[in-house]
Amino acid sequence: MSGLNVSLGYFLAVTAFGASVRALFSRWPRLSFVLEFASSFMLVACWLEVQTIVDIGQWAGGLGPDVTLTILFVMLLTHGIVCGGATGNPSLVLMRFLLLESSTLPTVLAVAAHFLGAHLGLQVAVYYWNLELTDMHMIKNLMSRECSPALKVSLLQGVFTEGVSALIFYIIYLFLHRRSALLRVPVVALTLAFLFHVANEYTSAFLNPSLAYGVTFSCPGFTFMEYSVVYWLGPISGMALGLLLYMGHIPRIFARNLFYSQKTRYRLPKGDQGEKKKK
Repeated sequence: MSGLNVSLGYFLAVTAFGASVRALFSRWPRLSFVLEFASSFMLVACWLEVQTIVDIGQWAGGLGPDVTLTILFVMLLTHGIVCGGATGNPSLVLMRFLLLESSTLPTVLAVAAHFLGAHLGLQVAVYYWNLELTDMHMIKNLMSRECSPALKVSLLQGVFTEGVSALIFYIIYLFLHRRSALLRVPVVALTLAFLFHVANEYTSAFLNPSLAYGVTFSCPGFTFMEYSVVYWLGPISGMALGLLLYMGHIPRIFARNLFYSQKTRYRLPKGDQGEKKKK
């Protein structure tokens, strides 16, 4: 349990950084990209430690799959609570752009902040592993140069897995988009943890281009372009398809609804309709 306590301390330190940045910059909407930077940093730095527990904790620290999945869910839940509207996910920011909820410049700044935060999160995690505070981290440090990629299938299967996982996630997310955070945040965290568990033997279903960049792009086995096709094209395609199926159109591209009629939901009472006809 001492190794797990060290990991929990690391999680708390990273979370405290994310909460501090939100407290400092949340009053300035024009600096929302800073919040996205902190959100991406927090997500990648914590996810790398969760991945370490998943890969090594079972036989180096006695941590079974139930423990690791619980830790992942709690981490995602905490991330959603602390970061609020800052998702740390380029696909979600792009979705807001397609929904006409964000303009071009804030979207570009947010995406750039995501990848910068992901890179910093990776550097912080590597530094933390180099401290070798536990046996698990010592083993991780020894294995860092030969890490196993999260992509364990062919490119076509990888794109399909990420795309289908993204389609499921974004339809759920759009359904909860306007709901209370008390419902939305736990359901989103549970959905992400479930998809990761199901797709762990395929692509891990990151559904987040900057998260995948920080977690698995540095691992040998595939080129940068191959990783990009799976972990960037797959989630973005799934997001666009989910948006199209949910709304019937993509507002920034199609003004007319392609699938669903625009009939009003409210009908006049029959008495009112009869009076109008008499007039």
